[in-house]
Amino acid sequence: MKKIVTILGARPQFVKAAVLSRIISNHNEMEEVIIHTGQHYDLNMSDIFFSEMEIPKPKYNLDINGLGHGAMTGQMLEKIEKVLKDEKPDAVIVYGDTNSTIAGALAAKKLQIKVVHVEAGLRSFNMKMPEEINRILTDRISDLLLCPTDTAIQNLQKEGFSNLNAKVVKCGDIMKDAVEYYRKTSEDKSSIIKELALHKNNFVLATIHRQENTDDLNKLTSIFKGLEKISTQCQIVLPLHPRTKKILEDQQLAYKIKTIDPVGYFDMLELLKNCNMVITDSGGLQKEAFFNKKHCLIVRDETEWVELVTNGFAKIIGSDTAKMLDAYTEFKNKNADFSLTLYGNHVGEKIYTEIKNLIHLY
Repeated sequence: MKKIVTILGARPQFVKAAVLSRIISNHNEMEEVIIHTGQHYDLNMSDIFFSEMEIPKPKYNLDINGLGHGAMTGQMLEKIEKVLKDEKPDAVIVYGDTNSTIAGALAAKKLQIKVVHVEAGLRSFNMKMPEEINRILTDRISDLLLCPTDTAIQNLQKEGFSNLNAKVVKCGDIMKDAVEYYRKTSEDKSSIIKELALHKNNFVLATIHRQENTDDLNKLTSIFKGLEKISTQCQIVLPLHPRTKKILEDQQLAYKIKTIDPVGYFDMLELLKNCNMVITDSGGLQKEAFFNKKHCLIVRDETEWVELVTNGFAKIIGSDTAKMLDAYTEFKNKNADFSLTLYGNHVGEKIYTEIKNLIHLY
């Protein structure tokens, strides 16, 4: 039986992998071995996703976290390489743009193992972002680049991928499959709306975690001032990322915003389904907002998901307090047609078929 190794390390990767792992299991044509790098090590940001979403338990947990980019990526590369030498897979699957992604791709490529990059071709064109560096380098050494959008395909074409020995395919966004599958049962598995005494369409869901925001105190204070002002009109619910929490505590910054601990996927789905709007610097949550028919304020200076902005479902506000307030006012009572198909359908099955073709499983 053919074997693939899946590299995971962060929340969005767990969500995406849940879809493909279920399809692999259902077809029973190949063996999947999961490596969890440990990049997200908080219980509510890692372990709970495996139990909630019925992802197969990782065969390897490398427990690498809490380090700088160089040390983290280097240790992951070393330990993943050792596992791949033992497992001898036919292909390695990596997701997105984290340190786990680039480490997994590098380890595989140096061992002449085929690399599959799910969510290839995305670009922010901001080289100050560690994620941008990771995704560019991962794309360049991947054998199969599975793109979610036409824009992603165009980005790779402009970079000369038509001249490289790699297959580029538009499959759509696998996260759409996850939302459609799990939202059917999220209400039965989550009591967060009741626990927090929230009312439908009467609160704003916010998340702030990107380094570009948390490590710049001017940006961070501006963002939280905006959230605090909005909270005088509508309740804010903010699951607080460990990094953001630590910086707020270290800097003794306090705001009148309802913060909660990081939540599992079903709780997040219920918050998305019931909120009025989303304010976030997360790429994944921008799309999840769209899938749940919610407008989104993007707390960054750019986005990889440009179609959300060009079609009026989201607005880029950076860390500007005034822009946040103006965009909130614009979107709070705005109706939109969220039926537009931006990210494909049955994406997981398309990805599975491409992987089968790559490893010559017929």
